[in-house]
Amino acid sequence: MNTQSIRETDWDAIVVGTGIGGGTIGFALAKAGLRVLFLEKGRSHLQRDDEGIYGRYAEEFFHRDQPKEAAVNRRILSKAGRYCDLVTEATNLSSYQFAPFIGEGTGGSSALYGMVMERLFPEDFAPGQYFADAPGASIPSTWPISYDELKPYYSMAERLYRVRGELDPLRSPFLDALWDPPAPSEPSLELLNFFRSKGLHPYLMPMACEYVPGCQECLGYLCPKDCKNDSSRVCVAPALAQHSAALLDRCEVTRLEVADRLVTGVRCRVVDEEFVLRAKVVILAAGALHTPCILLRSRTPNCPDGLANRSRLVGKNLMRHYFDLYCVKTKTALQQGVLIKQIALNDLYRADDQKLGTVQAVGSLASAAALVSELHNEVRRKGNPALARIIKLARPIMTYAVDRFICRRLILTAIMEDVPYEENQIRPSPSGTGIEIRYRIRPYDRRRIKLFRDKVKSLLRPYPYTIVKNAENTERLAHACGTCRFGDDPATSVLDRNNRAHDLDNLYVVDTSFFPTGSGINPSLTVAANALRVADEIVRAS
Repeated sequence: MNTQSIRETDWDAIVVGTGIGGGTIGFALAKAGLRVLFLEKGRSHLQRDDEGIYGRYAEEFFHRDQPKEAAVNRRILSKAGRYCDLVTEATNLSSYQFAPFIGEGTGGSSALYGMVMERLFPEDFAPGQYFADAPGASIPSTWPISYDELKPYYSMAERLYRVRGELDPLRSPFLDALWDPPAPSEPSLELLNFFRSKGLHPYLMPMACEYVPGCQECLGYLCPKDCKNDSSRVCVAPALAQHSAALLDRCEVTRLEVADRLVTGVRCRVVDEEFVLRAKVVILAAGALHTPCILLRSRTPNCPDGLANRSRLVGKNLMRHYFDLYCVKTKTALQQGVLIKQIALNDLYRADDQKLGTVQAVGSLASAAALVSELHNEVRRKGNPALARIIKLARPIMTYAVDRFICRRLILTAIMEDVPYEENQIRPSPSGTGIEIRYRIRPYDRRRIKLFRDKVKSLLRPYPYTIVKNAENTERLAHACGTCRFGDDPATSVLDRNNRAHDLDNLYVVDTSFFPTGSGINPSLTVAANALRVADEIVRAS
């Protein structure tokens, strides 16, 4: 369908964003017979072109004499499916700009994700029993839906994304059988046996991956082998090919138009041309950073604080996952092409009356040279020119050390739950075009981070390892969520239990913005399952 036809059609549903939330709900609605239009701010990667970067990190192609934020490198980010605009990190004393590691293009961040698709624990839906001693936290007693309500949709999402893995022995009674995973590699088997010898409960984690010959596990870059089951491959492409959906890429949604309780138009910009698209239902799935900004920019005389913002919570309660990397020197040497992103364990998910998080393997990182360059760039960007000069002078030695003590080891990541605070927030930058983040880590959470580190270190002993601390680095917006939370009370939430805006009858949000708490688990499967649930509600109401 050409652009003119897209503009002239009155759609049943417009879906803004093609990540896990948008791709999944758009596919489900199109399969049910609705006319669906996907709008994607980034490039389409459904058909490969010579400009696209597949199978490699964007950083490998950077112009080394230019910072990551330079226009020439931001164009490279775009070709690699990465977000290429700058986000402003604002504090009371200063501000700086950075390019977060999130996706932009068909598939959104799922085009880059590590393919872990795992259910939340049932107790994640009742967070009020935890964090009671967190000063100033904004934690609801329960989610508006229960684990049991989402359970059938978890099963549907696992089948849709063809998830392979073992059942977590700490909660297997709650789970359905998955597709069989590949056998553990020698380094993975070594750690599996080590953890079991300590009385722990490791398992082969659930992965949305086909594991074709030569699988690279593709963490952080576009898959070159159609092996990664992301939302682009699993949902968007079939919706277009089999169910008459349409896609308009490189299309930025600038604001929504409203009349009374209805969204009447989606104002878009493609290159320098602006136009309005119309649909019976509008679904925002642009991510926890962009979705609230679209709502906040859509001010009207009747909604001076932005759309769906009667509670004044749009953009607030930003959460991320605190994560560190533990680069473990296994007795079995890592070999090129061997699977290493395989194992996980949740023995530390709840420990000493604390709710912490999960430990899981990650795939290969970028090259040592690229990692050192990124470190140099980050230090320079944050206003420490003296240290930046030292890193630049010591680049050869640092590259050798990073390669030996990080890149050549099996890497585990410890992922810990963040706590929501209204002061941690996303909002449009004062210029009106960018995004501004205000986020700080409280002493309460720093103590939790230290506790988790101590427990992971004890868990790994006596293995040699190198720890790369990322938890305190607010640029690492891993699994950002919470900025349009759902709930039953319009005074304390943005969306109702079916992810519809309390104040608007035809506006839904299905990306991670809706999470009232973040949990310590990768959010992708929960986003997919919930999108299928909301799709059923929309179809029933249509």
